[in-house]
Amino acid sequence: MVVLDEVQRVPELVNSVQDLVDRRLACFVLTGSSARKLRRGTGVNLLPGRLLPLRLDPLSLAERVPARLQEALLYGSLPGIAVAADDAAREEDLRAYTTLYLEEEVRAEALVRNLGAFARFLQLAALEAGNISHFRGIAQELGVPHTTVAGYYEILEDCLIAERIEALSQSRTRKKLTKSPRYLFFDLGVRRAAADEGRRLPPRVLGALFEQFVGLELLRATREVSAPLKIRFWRDPDGPEVDWVVVGDDRWVPVEVKWSDAPAERDTRHLQTFLSEYPKAREGVVVCRTPRRFKITPRITAIHWQEIHSLVKM
Repeated sequence: MVVLDEVQRVPELVNSVQDLVDRRLACFVLTGSSARKLRRGTGVNLLPGRLLPLRLDPLSLAERVPARLQEALLYGSLPGIAVAADDAAREEDLRAYTTLYLEEEVRAEALVRNLGAFARFLQLAALEAGNISHFRGIAQELGVPHTTVAGYYEILEDCLIAERIEALSQSRTRKKLTKSPRYLFFDLGVRRAAADEGRRLPPRVLGALFEQFVGLELLRATREVSAPLKIRFWRDPDGPEVDWVVVGDDRWVPVEVKWSDAPAERDTRHLQTFLSEYPKAREGVVVCRTPRRFKITPRITAIHWQEIHSLVKM
């Protein structure tokens, strides 16, 4: 067994890996913090038929339940941050990660020419995380073409910093469903540090971060099961929207996120619309801060946020 870390720095090594694998002389674990040179390089050997891609995420709820929900929203779930001595140490480590590691990673990969513009983009992308992506608005703020912003988002994806969530755009009755994706930072602590936000956030912001938290946990949960599941969102600009949809081959689960401990039936109207329009969706879920799960309507259940991973098994 041979482990090669940061294999993307010398992609030519993969040719030797293939040779040794084919001759049954070794097996390999290839790890790296960026997939850009491997995905987009010319003539890169991607080991067809020999490679099993895996994603090493931050700690999930199945691995670590934070003492307080707000702790997870502010500091994220990177292992090194989770075991830090106190909040001040966590804050220092997160800022060091953002200002040193991320910028050095981009510089080492020679991904952009103007690091200043990219640093400003990183802050704007962090502030806009979870929203419908609008490349032109960020481009105007930066004074660059919108195609440059699209390229910057590709860099975040390739460096495993951003998660892209596609819209669920198929409908028999609606013609204006949103098709633009949403982007989530892979860790909420890194997102806050990149956004240069403080630790005292108003309830409105905490509610938006809670929605992102649930989305990230759903993504991590889908990677832990063998079933082919995807996470999507659903939005009609002129009407209803559903925060997240767990999409399986024969079953969909729409999920609303509420910063509440007692959601009411009025909070489920968009879920009810979705259930009525999509036969594959047989029941909906409201993820909230309720101390115990309960039925809001016959087809919609409120659950505590620590039960998020159960949604990929419904």
